[in-house]
Amino acid sequence: MVYEAIIGLEVHVQLKTRTKIWCGCPTTFGAPPNTQVCPVCLGLPGVLPVLNRRVVELAMRVGLALHCEIAPVSRFARKHYFYPDMPKNYQISQYELPICRKGWIEVDGKRVGITRAHIEEDVGKSSHEWPGLDGPYSYVDFNRAGVPLLEIVSEPDLRSAEEAAAYLRRLRELLRYLDVSDANMEEGNFRCDANVSVRPRGTDGFGTKVEIKNLNSFRFVQEALAYEVVRQSKAIDAGERIVQETRLYDPDRGVTLAMRSKESAHDYRYFPDPDLLPLEVSAAWIEEVRRAMPELPDEKRDRFVRDYGLPPYDAGVLTASRGLADYFEAAARAYAATRDGKGADAALYKETSNWVMGEVLRKLKEDGRDAADLKDLAAVPLPPERLAALLALVDRGTINRNTAKAVFEEMYATGADPEAIVEAKGLAQVSDTAALETIIADILAANPEQVAGYRAGKEKLFGFFVGQVMRATQGRANPKVVNDLLRKALAGGG
Repeated sequence: MVYEAIIGLEVHVQLKTRTKIWCGCPTTFGAPPNTQVCPVCLGLPGVLPVLNRRVVELAMRVGLALHCEIAPVSRFARKHYFYPDMPKNYQISQYELPICRKGWIEVDGKRVGITRAHIEEDVGKSSHEWPGLDGPYSYVDFNRAGVPLLEIVSEPDLRSAEEAAAYLRRLRELLRYLDVSDANMEEGNFRCDANVSVRPRGTDGFGTKVEIKNLNSFRFVQEALAYEVVRQSKAIDAGERIVQETRLYDPDRGVTLAMRSKESAHDYRYFPDPDLLPLEVSAAWIEEVRRAMPELPDEKRDRFVRDYGLPPYDAGVLTASRGLADYFEAAARAYAATRDGKGADAALYKETSNWVMGEVLRKLKEDGRDAADLKDLAAVPLPPERLAALLALVDRGTINRNTAKAVFEEMYATGADPEAIVEAKGLAQVSDTAALETIIADILAANPEQVAGYRAGKEKLFGFFVGQVMRATQGRANPKVVNDLLRKALAGGG
């Protein structure tokens, strides 16, 4: 029988705040263990939580971007379960009344529903060692306990492992644009649990779902879901019953393994937290957050096509990261400012786009970085104004594109000004007609057979002559002048 997957994702996003959700402890990643804790986040007797206002604002920002309803009144609840790294033996979360609900996000032309997005606190982190004959040791770091999270729960609208991975990438893009989270899976501030079941294709209803916990990369999400769909399909075909359970993914073996039976809501014994009042959000506050929202990816893509005349592909690449989009716009503005009043046109924007998508992204990849690292334009190895200065040299005919690429490499490595590099290394383009005519005459005289072949109709030989001129000028000849002079000389006119 042919089955289709029914997938819903629960994504835990660490919100970008300086302090924790209930206390003033910092949220710095990588601090020494148990150095960012206090009686509140350690759950000591007699302490009271105080809500961080910034957490609410960031949650509303996400909710608005996901087209959610923002609840005028929401409530915090205690979710009870025991783990050694959870100091209170309950987690403060939201249950019946979340702050955001009934939203959606578009992924590759498909609308995926958002059930809810609710605020909660993170727990600590356990690590385990087996040093030898002395037996195992477990350590607990409570630095992360009380760090604010937003859990975003999708509707079961995803139908394949590939769709699930695309949803996560789209969601991460949005979160980074909103500047609410670094959304870095490697650092644990963007974590995913997946719920998956299968059903015969063409039927309604859902099968028994299985939860896969703690998936920490897009690749692992896709691999784990693909494996689980096949596992459940084979089990049903073999007459086995799918058990509702929580499983873990083993990336070394490429399989999911049973962890425990899946908890239901009643297992957590939710009840309203008596130490926290209901959260009331006014319409004026929601509007204040809405007005402060940045331009979102879809809006920016449309604007890049409309205002800059860029192809949709270019617009998609450049707006995949807010930092990359800002870098492109800053470079394009600076480039236009060098044109002595001629201003900008579609060709200028396309040229800028080509360099940003090509050379800039290539160098970032070589350095093990990505476009998100461009968010601080003042700190990037090659500021956009320097790239614009390089493009202006090409525009004015001072250097050609091949030379510009060599200059770019040195600029990126040293931060030097492009004009200084060109002058110091004598890289200025040769546009002197008389000098080029002499070089061309010598080349034609030295290659009579190729000249005869070209004049007999072998037009591909033209590239041979261009190459000879470039070799003779060490790549510094102005290509347009060379082409014009060569055609004239080969036609017998010089």
